[in-house]
Amino acid sequence: MFGFLIAVARAMVLALTVAAGAALPWTVVAAGNVSDPEVPHRLLVFGDSLSAAHGIAGDAGWVTLLEQRLMDRDAAWKVHNASVGGETTAGGRTRLPTVLEDFRPDLVILELGGNDGLRGLSLRAMRENLEAMLDAIDAAGAQVLLVGIEIPPNYGPRYTERFSGIFAELAEARALPLLPFLLDGVALDADLMLDDGIHPAAGAQPRILENVWAELEPLIVRIERECAPQS
Repeated sequence: MFGFLIAVARAMVLALTVAAGAALPWTVVAAGNVSDPEVPHRLLVFGDSLSAAHGIAGDAGWVTLLEQRLMDRDAAWKVHNASVGGETTAGGRTRLPTVLEDFRPDLVILELGGNDGLRGLSLRAMRENLEAMLDAIDAAGAQVLLVGIEIPPNYGPRYTERFSGIFAELAEARALPLLPFLLDGVALDADLMLDDGIHPAAGAQPRILENVWAELEPLIVRIERECAPQS
């Protein structure tokens, strides 16, 4: 298992290096009309390429599948996917205030940190960036689902354990719902990954949605009940 993870890590680092050298553009996927004032509930997905349907058709990504699931509910939801391929927590911290102001979400899925870990960036800075984004979401009056990610062990157990621990520590300190690992049941299954060994394939997206939905549904239900007309 560790051999596979190390191979994946090497592929990730190589891909990041190639992408940086080629100055490839980041990918942004948006679902829905951000400015529509008539939608009662708004959900913002703020992540990296794992949430931006990298390498697959946009309508196959887990965020689009989530939007389709929400369409089946009695209460209307607008989903805006502001995920950016290659995004770090520093980049997300810079972008988030404008996105919050423009979209005014009731609920935010915060899925960032993987690129910090893959690049071996400062974990102290990563934590500070995540804390700043959580503060901004709270100040905007939105609820949040914090989504964690795990990284291969090639940076050593101390870095890897500290990295994973940040998400759990923030969730506990702030009493936040946490999905510990977005790619649970996916990352170690080569049939569910693209050839780059980094990104989940289209066939993995329903499983990712179920991972998210297990933690997201209680928040969805709570918001719908809070906003329901009183009889």
